[in-house]
Amino acid sequence: MWSSFFNAARHRQVFVLALPMVLSNITVPLLGLVDTIVIGHLEHSYYLGGVAVGATVISLIFWLLGFLRMSTTGLAAQAVGAADNERLLQVLARGCLLAWGLALGILLLQQPLTELAFWLVGGSAEVQIYGREYVMVRIWSAPAALTNLVLLGWLLGNQNARAPMLLLILGNGANILLDVWFVLGLGWQVKGAAAASVLADYLASALGAWLVWRTMKQRHLRPVAGFWQRVLHVAAFKRLLGLNRDIFIRALCLQLTFAFMTFQGARLGDDVLAANAVLMNFLMFISFGLDGFAYAVEAMVGKAVGERNRAAFRLACALNVFWGGVVAILFVLFFALGGNTLISWITSIEAVREQASEYLPWLILMPLAACWCFILDGIFIGTTRGSDMRDMMLLSTAGVFFPVWFLAQSLGNHGLWLAMLCFMLARGVTLGWAWWRVERRQGFIISDGTR
Repeated sequence: MWSSFFNAARHRQVFVLALPMVLSNITVPLLGLVDTIVIGHLEHSYYLGGVAVGATVISLIFWLLGFLRMSTTGLAAQAVGAADNERLLQVLARGCLLAWGLALGILLLQQPLTELAFWLVGGSAEVQIYGREYVMVRIWSAPAALTNLVLLGWLLGNQNARAPMLLLILGNGANILLDVWFVLGLGWQVKGAAAASVLADYLASALGAWLVWRTMKQRHLRPVAGFWQRVLHVAAFKRLLGLNRDIFIRALCLQLTFAFMTFQGARLGDDVLAANAVLMNFLMFISFGLDGFAYAVEAMVGKAVGERNRAAFRLACALNVFWGGVVAILFVLFFALGGNTLISWITSIEAVREQASEYLPWLILMPLAACWCFILDGIFIGTTRGSDMRDMMLLSTAGVFFPVWFLAQSLGNHGLWLAMLCFMLARGVTLGWAWWRVERRQGFIISDGTR
């Protein structure tokens, strides 16, 4: 394996998958950054706080369902590795059916879901008003947003990073342009930011459907007799729901920590809430940048599992861990040298600038603490070992994040950021331990019973 590690062609293989996803993923926090810049230059900080809280509520609802992408990527990559075209189409069909059912549920339950979320949020009356405005518009993107997760995961599982790149760049690029037009041009304020996201999600969904159709045509994929009976087979859906349940619990814990950062920040005042919104955009840059390599390792190890090729599996892990560490160091240098300049570009509100600069050192440390958990998450997704991801996330959340925050409450917002740093580090440590445990006993290729 180590001779292959020093082969330049192997590293190019990583970047063929990772680089398009890194470039396209950066547009996701860039969108949040533009939202923050556009709203951050309005006259009051509660506009920015409202968008931050509203976007967090939507993220809490939509990102909890991120298992739609993750499970689709792992299962599709394994089907590609096994050269099983029938199973590859079944993965797509089941994922879309599940996404549409969940979207319908969200739209039917939007009122109680919104009330519950804002009961948990707290914050000033103005933040509550504008946050609700954002949510009640943005919620209507649910059918497109959830379908996009499935399409993105399926395309990536096919070892195709260029199509997901086009999907994300078009969707987020359209969102940015519409954001500026609706908020600054038409003066729609918070509702404009939400409406831009809704329209962009549906545009991206249309493009994604075309990209999937083109991929099916290129690979000569078409349903055969009895296809839908096999798609709707109860046992197959139960296996999919079991995997998604574990990833859902993992996502619930992750989103709980992010939401807690926003909600607890709201209780520390509008300026702290707005400053945390600025810094959380930086954290999103880190997350989505590193996720490019996590996506690459998902596709690579999933294919290796389908082929039952342990050497290829271990090489994919080593290559992506190496490059994830390199990118983390670059992020540290970037925020250390340019963090305060970025803050000044994002908002013209002096009180928010001062607060964000005070807490910036936590973001400078974050990439080194967080990079390992992103790559390890990708490994466990590619091998469809959802239960291990679930257990390690529960341990990191209940055993590290909340205890550290509780003990550091006297530090105020510094205590919140300390808890987040320790949480990210704990995720990497616990997943690393789980990885070592599986490899020591049987190995990922042999022991996973999902195939």
